[in-house]
Amino acid sequence: MRIDRIDLWHVAVELPAPFRPAWIPGFVQTENRFDLIRLTTACGIEGWSAAPRMGRERAGLGALLGPYFLGERADDLASVRQRIREIGYLGWNAGWIEPASWDIVGKDRGLPVWRMLGGRGGRVRLYASSGEVRSGGARAAEIEERLGEGFDAVKLRVHAETVDEDIAQVHQAREAVGDGPVLGVDANQGWRVAVIADAPRWDSDRALAFCRAAEEAGFAWVEEPLPMDDYEGLSRLTQATTVAIAGGELNRGLPELGVMLEKGCFDWYQPDAVFTGGIADTWEIASRVAAAGGRYSPHTWTNGIGFAINLQLFAASPNREEIRLEYPLDPPGWVPEARDGLLGTPWTHDNGELEVPDRPGLGFEINRRDLRRLGKRFFTATPARVAVRTVLDRGLSEARQLGTVRHERLGARSRQLDESGDDPMLGLLGHHGLPGHGEERVPASSDPSG
Repeated sequence: MRIDRIDLWHVAVELPAPFRPAWIPGFVQTENRFDLIRLTTACGIEGWSAAPRMGRERAGLGALLGPYFLGERADDLASVRQRIREIGYLGWNAGWIEPASWDIVGKDRGLPVWRMLGGRGGRVRLYASSGEVRSGGARAAEIEERLGEGFDAVKLRVHAETVDEDIAQVHQAREAVGDGPVLGVDANQGWRVAVIADAPRWDSDRALAFCRAAEEAGFAWVEEPLPMDDYEGLSRLTQATTVAIAGGELNRGLPELGVMLEKGCFDWYQPDAVFTGGIADTWEIASRVAAAGGRYSPHTWTNGIGFAINLQLFAASPNREEIRLEYPLDPPGWVPEARDGLLGTPWTHDNGELEVPDRPGLGFEINRRDLRRLGKRFFTATPARVAVRTVLDRGLSEARQLGTVRHERLGARSRQLDESGDDPMLGLLGHHGLPGHGEERVPASSDPSG
C-alpha cells in the first residue's frame, strides 16, 4: 500500500449566481475554488482530498510532497501524520491531505471510513446552513423556503454594524416562523476577515448582549461570537449564557482544541477535519468532547469533498442522534451542484436528512470528465521525477546517498509494522478492534475513480 504517485490540481467550479459570503464582507464570489490531491498506491488504489483556496497560494507545496510522501505506506497513519507535521514546520498547513490516506485504506479494505471508526450507516439529520447576510424580511422568506424543503433547523448569519441590528434579526426571524423550528446563528467573529470591506469586531460585552437576545428568542446556538483565540472570553461567555456557544472550526488541531476543551470554551465543538489536522486528530477531539459532556458537530462549509470527510466522522460520532450536521445551502449561488462540483453524485438531502454512503473510503467518486474540464493540474510526483529533480539539485552522488538512506528507513519501518502484526491505524484511534482488521475484505471497486 505504498504511495507511488501524487497529483495536485487547482479546481474552479462556476457558481450559477453571485454569492456574497458573510465571512468576507464586500466580496462577491463567482466560483467554488479548491485544491485537489490524489495519492495513488503502487497497486493503483487512489485516495482523494481537497481544501479551499483563494488563488495559487499552494503552488509551491508540491515540491515538498514528493520527498515527504512517496514510498510511505498509506495505512501507516503515524508516519503520514509525522510527515504532515514536518511540512508544517516549513509553514504549510497540510492536515487536509491526511484524509486521502483514509480513502485509500477504506477502499483497500472494502469499508467506508465511518465503519473503520466504529460508526454505522443509515440517515443523519441536517441543518440548513445559510451563507449570506440578509434583511429581516428576506431572512424570514429564506427560512420558510428551507422549512418547505423538509428541514426543521436553519442557521442564519449576522454581521451588522451595530448589535441592535443583529438583535433585531434574531427576533424578526423567530417571530416570522414561530416557536417550532430550530434556529441557530453564526456571528463569524472566530476569524474576522476585513480584506475588502470592514468587518464588525465584537467584544465580550457585545457578544454577551447578543447571546442574551438569542436566548430570549429561543435560539439553539450562537456560533463564533468571539475571536477563535479568545479562550478566556469564550469560557466566560459559555458560563454566562444558556444558549449553546459553538465554534472551533479553524482552530489548529488537537493541541489547541484540547486547551479550549479544558477551559470550557464551547458547549458545541465544530472542528472541520480539513482544517484541524485530518480525520485522526478530529476523531480524537470528538471523543474528548463526548467524554467531557460536550457535543460535536463539524463545520462543513468547504466543498463536496470536505463535506464527505466530515460526514464520515459525524456518522461515527457519539452525538449523532442528539445534534444535526451542517448542510451548506444558500441558493441561487451556493447549491449542491456547485458546492459538490467534481463529484459523480452531489450530496442531496431528503427532507432535511442524508443517507450515509456505503461506498468504501470517503464515499464519493470523482467525475473525471469534469476534472479535465474544471481542474488545472499543477504538480505530479513519481519516484522517477523526484529522483531526477534530486540529481539536478544535489548531484548524482549525493542523490544516491539520500535515496539509499531514505529507502532503508522506509523498509525498516514497513518491516516493523509487518512483524508487529498490529493494525498500524489502531493505536492512534483510541479504541480496539478496528472493523475490517483481520476480516474478509470486500474487493476495492474496479471503477477507475476508485
